[in-house]
Amino acid sequence: MTIAERLAQHFSDLDFSRIPAAQIADAKRLVQDYLGVALGGSRTESARIAAEFAILTGGKAEARLIGNGAKVPALHAAFANAIAAHSIELDDVDVLALFHFSPPVVSAALAVAERQGSSGAEFLAAVVGGCEMLARASAATNISLRDRGFHTTPVCGGFGAAVAAGMLLKLSADQMVSALGLAGAQASGLMEMYGPSMQKRFNPGPAARAGVTSAVMASLGYTGAATIFEGERGFCRAFSDGVQLDALTHGLGTEFPIFIEFKPYSCARPIHNAIDCALEIRPKLGGTTATIARMTMRRHPDWAHFHLNPAPRTYHEAQVSLPYSVAVALIEGAALPAQYQDSKLDEPEIRRLSHLLQVVPDASLPRGVSCHLTVETEGGAFAAQIDHPKGSIAVPMSAAEAAAKFRALADPVVGGEAAEALIARIASLEDAASVAGLVETARESA
Repeated sequence: MTIAERLAQHFSDLDFSRIPAAQIADAKRLVQDYLGVALGGSRTESARIAAEFAILTGGKAEARLIGNGAKVPALHAAFANAIAAHSIELDDVDVLALFHFSPPVVSAALAVAERQGSSGAEFLAAVVGGCEMLARASAATNISLRDRGFHTTPVCGGFGAAVAAGMLLKLSADQMVSALGLAGAQASGLMEMYGPSMQKRFNPGPAARAGVTSAVMASLGYTGAATIFEGERGFCRAFSDGVQLDALTHGLGTEFPIFIEFKPYSCARPIHNAIDCALEIRPKLGGTTATIARMTMRRHPDWAHFHLNPAPRTYHEAQVSLPYSVAVALIEGAALPAQYQDSKLDEPEIRRLSHLLQVVPDASLPRGVSCHLTVETEGGAFAAQIDHPKGSIAVPMSAAEAAAKFRALADPVVGGEAAEALIARIASLEDAASVAGLVETARESA
């Protein structure tokens, strides 16, 4: 059997009853986080344009746009909702900070589940399956894939979205093979996205759409390459110089290598360690940053050469700027959407501290995302090192913190009563006869 055939057999057989309770609980946490972030993101200009595109493109009304309520074809809902879920930099992340699970996978699953009238249990199983596929595709090709200039979320996310959609469409093993092949044919996404534009927000949209397209096409009889992963011109060799094919099938059926972390700060995940350093030092500064004379951030070489722009021109650029994020965290004690606004970019003290920070590689740090910050002031020097940021598996957000994040993002869009109803619906989602109530509730209040 080819790798795709082995994966397809696993995912076509996978259902709610075969998934460990821990993975179901993780899936529910992921869905709650996703809906909160997508609702908050739905008010951004990038999400507004994506929703407008989906509506203007037209077609059969199958699935709702989160925060908007309009019904569009499932593939367009997956596309637009994935962009909304990635538009405020608060979406989940893997432990290596290489990709986001929910924008491609949950967006595809939710759209197809609504289209098919799937139950909550079927939807949760599809989320687990899609996340597993995405994680395995990344493990087989990274970190080489990232270092060659590809963005893992869209490149590998299409496979995850295809599996999630395929499970909900109840594809046979042969059809699932084709869905994986067709997803591979559409795999794409570049790291050339760090700038003042909306480019980064776009990336998970095509992956979610490609997954839905691949699964639906396969359900109609369109066939795809069974050798899409290990083939001479297949996905793995095309995207990576360090292929580990075993990662695609190791422990298949007995292990679920899905390790999800959640974001408390509204910026790129590898910056979170740096923010935690700043927040640890901030109380020692005597209530002012004016006395800071020098700052040095030691960073692991895996990420030392990313996110270095000290003068972002838009909030999009600020959200991928480590110097800006450290500066605003030191000054305001937070790094949430309120801190990433165009109106803040020219504030003199933020600018001063951003330009003051020097980033140097340090291979002795224990993890790829590790950061060590030294702040030198007129009164002395202070240091902090963070290897595991807040929201990581090692330092998780509590259930109360996760709910507070959800409410902060959802309440302004759907209202407090609807936000609480969503939390309750997700808590018992495996018992729901349909996901329709979930998506119906996730609409902007009048």
